[in-house]
Amino acid sequence: MLVNLKPITLLFAGILIANCDCYRILGVFPFASPSHYFLGNELMKGLAEARHDVTIATVFHEKSPPSNGKYRQIVMDDLLTLQKALFEPIANVSSGSSVSMQNPFKMATTFPRITINITESTISHPKFQRLVTSGERFDVLIVTQFNLEAVKALAPLMGAHLVLFNNNAMHSWMGHFVGIPVLPSINPEIIMGYTGQMNYRQRLLNTVVRMLFSGINYLYDGVQVDLARKYISKDVDLVETQYNVALVLSNSHSSLNRAQSSVPVIKDIAGFHVKPPKKLPDGIKKYLDEAENGAIYFSMGSNIRGADLPMAIKQGLMNAFAKRKERILWKFEEDDLPGKPENVRIEKWLPQSDILAHPNVKLFITHGGFLSTIETVYHGVPTVAIPVMGDQLMNARVAQADGYAFVLDFQALNEESISHAIEEVLTNDKYKNNAKYRSEIFHDRPMKPLEEAIYWVEYIVRHKGAPHLRVDYLNLRWYEYYLLDVFATFIVAAVVVFYIFKKILVLIFRSCCGKRSKKLKKQ
Repeated sequence: MLVNLKPITLLFAGILIANCDCYRILGVFPFASPSHYFLGNELMKGLAEARHDVTIATVFHEKSPPSNGKYRQIVMDDLLTLQKALFEPIANVSSGSSVSMQNPFKMATTFPRITINITESTISHPKFQRLVTSGERFDVLIVTQFNLEAVKALAPLMGAHLVLFNNNAMHSWMGHFVGIPVLPSINPEIIMGYTGQMNYRQRLLNTVVRMLFSGINYLYDGVQVDLARKYISKDVDLVETQYNVALVLSNSHSSLNRAQSSVPVIKDIAGFHVKPPKKLPDGIKKYLDEAENGAIYFSMGSNIRGADLPMAIKQGLMNAFAKRKERILWKFEEDDLPGKPENVRIEKWLPQSDILAHPNVKLFITHGGFLSTIETVYHGVPTVAIPVMGDQLMNARVAQADGYAFVLDFQALNEESISHAIEEVLTNDKYKNNAKYRSEIFHDRPMKPLEEAIYWVEYIVRHKGAPHLRVDYLNLRWYEYYLLDVFATFIVAAVVVFYIFKKILVLIFRSCCGKRSKKLKKQ
């Protein structure tokens, strides 16, 4: 007797779906920087693969959406042109503007203006506005923490728990939202490029920049509040929402960053985007396989075009490469590089992590971007770092302090400095050994970072925002947290004691002087 199994299969499938904790998750990652998008999208894809209902608002199209769960894209692709116009002067290494952005005071005044522009263009976009007015409800809102404060107003509007995604090590403008004691004496600002223990001059400059950032952020907070009221909801208290953070997913780890104070809502998930190495394209695989003397991989990342490097620097690089016996694989965005040495191969795009996994790759010449830093530590490859802007200088100097990188000054790049750096890293075993050691620390974790991220997102929903993870700092006023009321009590008490002591001394002095004058009169 034949039994129709289809109804039974559907029944079991229905039971499984009914018992699956499937959450609705909205992610907002609107920056046109490929690295920013890539991280956010990999996180959202991972959540979709875990069978959650995922929506991502971004400016890029995902060509390979996940096969499990639900994955919806709200693509505001016309914002790419706007943002490229905003960031082009910063990322253009040929103009020198990017190098000037190493100046922390210039960055402190430039980036807030840019991010305000990006915030308004995002939340005012017709596609985003349709989402705002749709009446949809979500369990979780994940926002990249990069001065997009007005976006956070979506959380109470849609009944979602607020999760912040941090691209790098914890920094001061995130710490105050969750109660991290981020002191300028021991926690350098990311843009300062300091690695840890600071001397007097560094602590002084770090404190000044911290105060500058705090002041500027305070001024722009009012603008963010106005944007939230104008484009999202007049009823949302953005200040209260900003501090109602259920979870921070931080793209950091002690193998990469200096150990810092933390709180329970912060979870380190650096490396969640790195996948097991895939097979390389045939041409690249053959090129690396046949590199008898090893290979060097060179890339300046996704925001800095190698083709835009000043001609003097490109020539210095080519002259240094021509001296080497290794094969050079260079991410170069144009079809031709005049004067290219025979041992150099250029490609417009390269699968970086898969290349770093190849056993013949002995050195990675990098701009020091954090994704590149993560991938080089993941695979245990030493680096020559050429930082240009933003967090790259700090990443490079930390890597140098940890012994697996040699840092070069972009403005002083020439054939001699490049040749010296390559020779130093390839002939001194400390760089290779330290890279392998850092890689061991990176991989020695209780669970894979993407699995940890998914676990904690699900955890805060299961526990209604997990308020038990939050520190009591969030219940204190700012002057209470900094003990200003207590110090004021001490000061008032000291003044009162001093006043009373002074009065007593005056009385004693007058009494003594009075008795002495009486004696003199009797004489």
